[in-house]
Amino acid sequence: MEMAGGGVEDAYGEDRATEEQLVTPWSFSVASGYTLLRDPRHNKGLAFSEAERDAHYLRGLLPPAYASQELQEKKIMHNLRQYTVPLQRYIAMMDLQERNERLFYKLLIDNVEELLPVVYTPTVGEACQKYGSIYRRPQGLYISLKDKGKILEVLKNWPERSIQVIVVTDGERILGLGDLGCQGMGIPVGKLSLYTALGGVRPSACLPITIDVGTNNETLLNDEFYIGLKQRRATGEEYHELLEEFMTAVKQNYGEKVLIQFEDFANHNAFDLLAKYSKSHLVFNDDIQGTASVVLAGLLAALKVVGGTLADHTYLFLGAGEAGTGIADLIALEMSKHTEMPIDECRKKIWLVDSKGLIVESRKESLQHFKKPWAHDHEPLKTLLEAVESIKPTVLIGTSGVGRTFTKEVIEAMASFNEKPVIFSLSNPTSHSECTAEEAYTWSQGRAVFASGSPFDPVEYEGKVYVPGQSNNAYIFPGFGLGVVISGAIRVHDDMLLAASEALAEQVTEEHFGKGLIFPPFTNIRGISARIAAKVAAKAYELGLASRLPRPDDLVKYAESCMYTPAYRSYR
Repeated sequence: MEMAGGGVEDAYGEDRATEEQLVTPWSFSVASGYTLLRDPRHNKGLAFSEAERDAHYLRGLLPPAYASQELQEKKIMHNLRQYTVPLQRYIAMMDLQERNERLFYKLLIDNVEELLPVVYTPTVGEACQKYGSIYRRPQGLYISLKDKGKILEVLKNWPERSIQVIVVTDGERILGLGDLGCQGMGIPVGKLSLYTALGGVRPSACLPITIDVGTNNETLLNDEFYIGLKQRRATGEEYHELLEEFMTAVKQNYGEKVLIQFEDFANHNAFDLLAKYSKSHLVFNDDIQGTASVVLAGLLAALKVVGGTLADHTYLFLGAGEAGTGIADLIALEMSKHTEMPIDECRKKIWLVDSKGLIVESRKESLQHFKKPWAHDHEPLKTLLEAVESIKPTVLIGTSGVGRTFTKEVIEAMASFNEKPVIFSLSNPTSHSECTAEEAYTWSQGRAVFASGSPFDPVEYEGKVYVPGQSNNAYIFPGFGLGVVISGAIRVHDDMLLAASEALAEQVTEEHFGKGLIFPPFTNIRGISARIAAKVAAKAYELGLASRLPRPDDLVKYAESCMYTPAYRSYR
């Protein structure tokens, strides 16, 4: 045995750990003192009590004052309201999330209507565009082409083991902003903070992932601060092999019951991936299914104002991508379920206009596969206005991603043959909305039943105040995800989406209708999410897709009991 340092035995080899010798940089211990203050999950800022400051070696590391969580919330809300630029608010919120997780969620839950547009659309879009410049610390997991063959190892690098929800994007179609490559990470991060705030899924059970297969965005490829791979997008076999490896690795690492939410993939991949993996994995595409579910809920609620059943109405869409065809499919499905009509018959009530005009039988050969079911017998029409005048829809839905396409003529035409025209302009962010709330109400003489994808302020028209509904996926996916998680569902079935829509529509009251609302206010979103979760879970049990047995008697109570609450914990 070698002796070192004057004959004292060097048990740990510290004297020999010279620069040439490799040392291992990690330690696991109970967080206390300085590390406790630097740990966002356990940090409470000035809310540590005198006893906690003694027990956890915090004396002197904090100023002497004590500030409760409520007081901290008051201070940060005051600071946030000083910012005039929305992006500054976004950065401040992200900093808070990295510093004090519980305070971040407390703020988000208590001020949901004010902060939702900050952490989610529309501000998150701008954040993604500038992600390279505002990037401070990595959030989420980045999987790129460089990791081919090693994806399982990459997943194992994530510190949390029990993951319940993954939101994944490849950054190709971020909101209406196009290909943002690796900078799309803002979307899964933002979505998952809503899973926690609105749906009560624990933050540690959420995993944001960006798959970087390159970008076709020239600006980013030439940007010295770009954080992703500087190459054109991989397509075809190379792309699908990477995704196959990813999907297999996720199941291998986290098991059968992890919900994988696809987010902001381009049309050509989104439909294929959903169709391919829905048979073998628990997958959900928010752009196709989440949007469809929330819009269907809005329609079911609007019918209470307008009258009639789903089958009594005629629908016209501007935009035939993921959102448009996804919504159309779900409407047809719900219609068929309640009328016993075959789904093909139901589809005939629904018309779609794409960039080339009305989708009709004579165009069928040249259409992408997901548009084919919507090609009905009709003469070809080039413009939206012609389609409105010819088909005379009762419901007009915009999912085109192109702003100002619901012109004065279009809305006046809708108002000329409908007493209460239903007009949904759903494209995000606000600049891409097909029309504003003000335009919809003004041009229809205050008769429109209106909802939009981005938030609009209430509109006063001839002395009456109209409150526009926001058809926001945040109504559906957090509760939907919670329902899937608490029932231990192993697959997503369309009937679970219909259940979510019906659960949301049921929560719009007479009082809401009186204000012109067709969606309940966000202030009670956690209560709404619990009820949606209960309905979704009930459907999973009914379909034999739930694995958490026995089934709880009161699913609403059970959902509420499973929800994460962000109040500070007391430490012993």
